[in-house]
Amino acid sequence: MIELVIDQRRRDLGGFEVGRVLPHHGGKMVGPFIFFDHMGPAEFQAGFPRDVDVRPHPHIGLSTLSYLFEGEMTHRDSTGAHQAIRPGEVNWMTAGSGVTHSERFETLRAAGGRMNGIQTWLALPESDEETAPWFAHYAGEDLPTYEGGGMWARLIAGEAFGAKSPVKAYSPLFYVHWRLDAGATAELRPEYPERAAYVAQGVVEIEGRQLHEGQMALFAPGDTIAVTAVTPAIVMLLGGEPLGERFIEWNFVASSKGRIEQAKADWRAGRMKLPVGDDKEFIPLPGDPPPPPNPMS
Repeated sequence: MIELVIDQRRRDLGGFEVGRVLPHHGGKMVGPFIFFDHMGPAEFQAGFPRDVDVRPHPHIGLSTLSYLFEGEMTHRDSTGAHQAIRPGEVNWMTAGSGVTHSERFETLRAAGGRMNGIQTWLALPESDEETAPWFAHYAGEDLPTYEGGGMWARLIAGEAFGAKSPVKAYSPLFYVHWRLDAGATAELRPEYPERAAYVAQGVVEIEGRQLHEGQMALFAPGDTIAVTAVTPAIVMLLGGEPLGERFIEWNFVASSKGRIEQAKADWRAGRMKLPVGDDKEFIPLPGDPPPPPNPMS
């Protein structure tokens, strides 16, 4: 049964629009998934300004998972990671006790093209909130896939449908990319107590209700959910075991407000190392004055 449908809220991040689905009002999470942005779809012309890039910024208490349908972006972080991500690949960064990173659109700036993908944050269990930060990249061919009955599926992270992804996760979860032909029906099993489906492209029907691109349906536990594609569709499935209450402010996630206040103070005071190879600028804490211009930029 559908418990709730969330419509994405379009946000301009400085020349680049995202559709924000989570966080939803009331702090609603889906398993460990606490943040969910649909990046684009957007078409870029070669030579677009650097303002579109995501400048260095900090995180604590979470893992970020980036997954693209189209385009390319380059990740750099304070662990020393420097990694381009392309369609079907996974960039997984665990912030833990604190990390900073940037995302640059260097290849798109040089050649132009489309950007379309999902970035999500996963809260860490309390026992892992202060783990040392680390980064991993996974190629698409390393992830389990299935094809049949008008459906193609890739298990991005976690365990589901009898398969297990090599992507390291800290709590029981699943994250799946479905590509459905028009008329195809696929089922989401009741393997986890919290589950959702996000329509990234096209139109699907669930329980007689049509869901369109940019909508996420959250489901009651215990039911098998049939999803039928009205048009060719891309659907992202996500969920897992609940982690309990989390606080989220700006780029920080924690089980206590005090930890978030400490992270804000650390960022304001410059105590968090900037990404290796990208340390000439940063995003200030919201409400703080912008940093002085960098004569080297």
